Amino acid sequence: MADVSYKDLSLNGLWKNNPALVQLLGLCPLLAVSGTVVNALGLGVATTMVLILSNTSVSLIRNVVSDTVRLPTFVMIIASAVTCIELLMQAFAYELFLILGIFLPLITTNCVILGRADGFAAKHALGPSMYDGFIMGVGFAAVLVVLGGLRELTGTGALFANMDLLFGPAAADWKLVVFPNYQPFLLAILPPGAFIFTGLIIAVKNLIDAQIKKREAALKTDTVKESRRVRVTGTVS
Repeated sequence: MADVSYKDLSLNGLWKNNPALVQLLGLCPLLAVSGTVVNALGLGVATTMVLILSNTSVSLIRNVVSDTVRLPTFVMIIASAVTCIELLMQAFAYELFLILGIFLPLITTNCVILGRADGFAAKHALGPSMYDGFIMGVGFAAVLVVLGGLRELTGTGALFANMDLLFGPAAADWKLVVFPNYQPFLLAILPPGAFIFTGLIIAVKNLIDAQIKKREAALKTDTVKESRRVRVTGTVS
């Protein structure tokens, strides 16, 4: 197996192959619970932890599990990791656990997790597999938080409401009122708003990628022109 570049893994997880913006995986929870930052962050952290645990476990057993039972084994590992995260949330963030509801156990069916387990962790050593799970989870969580922030700000005119559900009583005063006396815009909080803002985020990413490609093409063109201007002087014997 060729050496794994952690830089490439980071770029893929956060931007080039982001599971939410490029692969368009896990859209059901992405759209359903991203009405506020705290909900999005809670689900993002839970998904990241499951990715790390599942990738780690799959990498450790990759050489002892036969192909005939590979996928059922991976699903059982993912389901076990999800159960552990659910129990932790029940113990330490019970109200948020109730708000996320069915979307926590549905992490088991998230194609991002099974895809990374079968497509990467099953073929690589422990270190790269753990990092791949972490960075893919961070990329997914980042999109969740950005989407949650946009929807919460547009819908209520404030940010970081109810952060105590995740961080405890110390975060009760973290709410930031950006627009005082704001008239709530319910469309942003409802499911149609999730589709609209997700589309806008994907469009912005595509525009940035297009600009990067234009700059790279222009740089290559300039390099070719400069190389053609080189002349050899003097007598060649």
